[in-house]
Amino acid sequence: MRYRMLGNSGAVVSEFALGTMTFGHEADEATSHRILDTFIEAGGTFIDTADVYSSGTSESIIGSWLTSHASEREQVVIATKARAPMGEGPNDLGISRRHLSRALDASLSRLGVENIDLYQMHAWDALTPIDETLRFLDDAISAGKISYYGFSNFLGWQLTKAVHVARAHGWAPPVTLQPQYNLLVRDIEHEVVPAALDANVGLLPWSPLAGGWLTGKYQRNVDPTGATRLGENPQRGMEAWQKRNDDERTWRVLDEVGRVADAHGASKSQVALAWLNSRPAVTSVILGARTVEQLQDNLGAVELFLTSQELDGLSAASAPEADDYPYGPAGVRQRHRRIEGGR
Repeated sequence: MRYRMLGNSGAVVSEFALGTMTFGHEADEATSHRILDTFIEAGGTFIDTADVYSSGTSESIIGSWLTSHASEREQVVIATKARAPMGEGPNDLGISRRHLSRALDASLSRLGVENIDLYQMHAWDALTPIDETLRFLDDAISAGKISYYGFSNFLGWQLTKAVHVARAHGWAPPVTLQPQYNLLVRDIEHEVVPAALDANVGLLPWSPLAGGWLTGKYQRNVDPTGATRLGENPQRGMEAWQKRNDDERTWRVLDEVGRVADAHGASKSQVALAWLNSRPAVTSVILGARTVEQLQDNLGAVELFLTSQELDGLSAASAPEADDYPYGPAGVRQRHRRIEGGR
């Protein structure tokens, strides 16, 4: 395992993080603890959760593991999130000071810690002024309840606005952003990645295997069966699967992933993770697993080194498709100029 700086902070984290959305849902407490043990034994130090995962159960499972692992507790970096509904009332969600103050205390209690290393806003809240959120986060740092903060699922303009509002007030800046990012979902490269690079904010990609598509578990025109991720709404999930199945780009990417995997004797998952781990601004790739075996396979990406030609081939096969303007060639020309000048 290699290590990187946590965005623009002074903290160090493993290049792969353990995502724990499965804890308490697809993995019971005993299995979750074995997954944590396996991750730590591989050199992992970065654990990501959220209050909404299994309605707080994920945090509680991590908390019970931390209690029984005193030495590891001092070394791991814990990240959690708040914003999603944790009750039925109108103030039981969002990133207002009122909700966050309660959500943070509840997460601290479930995790059994006095400080959360990285506290993340799970999504933008159009009803709460960003100044209110950022002031709360700065106060939480001053109070010693959190060390750093970041965002998840923000658009480029939202990240940039937050960065500059914090700077204008002299408040602590965000250090990370969690977006969905993988070989099949690359549209964040149009705006979000440039915004993150401009602000020196580290990316923590979630869904790096595109809900299982990049593992090779699906076959063209074969309806999914068994342990597939169709979500809580099977009909909507099936519609999403069909849309992906009908997309020629999907199969072009999977063919290229398979070719590279065969050349290295690696799994398709490992190839997809190695590519993502090489992308600009990426700090740590979040691995989710239902079983120890899944995690072990994913961790094989640590030892997989792709050549520049292989990385370029994967990037070319998966290039995001965009109209000519503003993200296609015509738009790109509007944003750049040749140093040599001329017509």
